[in-house]
Amino acid sequence: MRFKGIALATGLLLTGLGAASQAAQPAPQGAAAPAGVSNIAPTTANATAPAAPASPLLAQDGAPAVQMEPGVGHPVDGRIGIQPQVTTNGEFAHWFHDSILFPLITIISVFVLLLLIYVVIRFRKAANPIPSKTSHNTAIEIIWTLAPVIILVLIAVPSIGLLQAQFKPAPAGAVTLKAIGNQWYWSYQYPDHGGFEITANMLKEKNQVAAGERFRTDADGPRLLAADNRIVLPVGVPIRLITTSQDVIHSWAVPAFWIKLDAVPGRLNETSFTIDKPGLYFGQCSELCGARHAFMPIAVQAVPQAQFAAWVRAKGGTMPAPGQLSDKVIPQPGAEGSAVKQAEGNEADAATGPVENVTTTAPTSSQGATGNPATGNAGQ
Repeated sequence: MRFKGIALATGLLLTGLGAASQAAQPAPQGAAAPAGVSNIAPTTANATAPAAPASPLLAQDGAPAVQMEPGVGHPVDGRIGIQPQVTTNGEFAHWFHDSILFPLITIISVFVLLLLIYVVIRFRKAANPIPSKTSHNTAIEIIWTLAPVIILVLIAVPSIGLLQAQFKPAPAGAVTLKAIGNQWYWSYQYPDHGGFEITANMLKEKNQVAAGERFRTDADGPRLLAADNRIVLPVGVPIRLITTSQDVIHSWAVPAFWIKLDAVPGRLNETSFTIDKPGLYFGQCSELCGARHAFMPIAVQAVPQAQFAAWVRAKGGTMPAPGQLSDKVIPQPGAEGSAVKQAEGNEADAATGPVENVTTTAPTSSQGATGNPATGNAGQ
């Protein structure tokens, strides 16, 4: 017992001496911090403001500065009718509506109204105390059967031509724009120009933002239609529009282009159009997609081809060879090769390293809303 007590006391004494020695030893010296730089993460309130863009092409909304033309490209309070069109299909559709459909509908409506008035007066009880027992009239039945058929056939000819033109494949040298719907904002990719991406959110009003935050001005666009980032497209060049979605069904619609194309999860929809006139054109999501459906604006800035090329270079993109066919694979959200899958692969490689000289089974993909990551500004 005495021996155990001596051994225990000796052990405690040595432990105390070791701890004191370790405390007296100086700590390892870290890298010296640059002068004037704090190692504490800045908060939103005191974060350093981003520097002004180096290129004047990025001075306003990430696009060349331009002013809206009154009455063109956006709705006007009190105006009745279709917006002025700046695409070939839009101009034809506008003419078809104003010159064919509207007069025809007016004539049919007036004819039916006059016919009803005639029947009410001519065959009222006072004028016909003894009702007629006629049940069939062959001539009238042939007329009211053939007349609508002839009218529908005549309408179908230009209608089918317009429908065909709207979904005509884009020719070689077209600019590919991929619009991706999210709850509740739009993101855009330029696959033929380096694959850079733009995210566009609605600009809030002055009384809806905190001090120092950006708010909508008249130069940005109309209320509920101005976006913090405009997409830029060239004038006179065919545009290949591809739409898809990360979550639910959206719809990319710009009235001045006569474009309304659904963005469906797990699917790529495509159409083409050519903008004939430079300017600012606004639209919005036209498919009920959730609580903030009304706050998904679309802002398109159409510029000359030289200015578009300069904007692409300012964004870090590249211009393809003139007339070159698009050879870029455009995967669906969640599919192999998409941005989400590439990011997941990069994270896996960073954590475990790539697998080499090993035969593995190809992974399956949901290619749709069932496997979408929780991204975006949902709930804000």
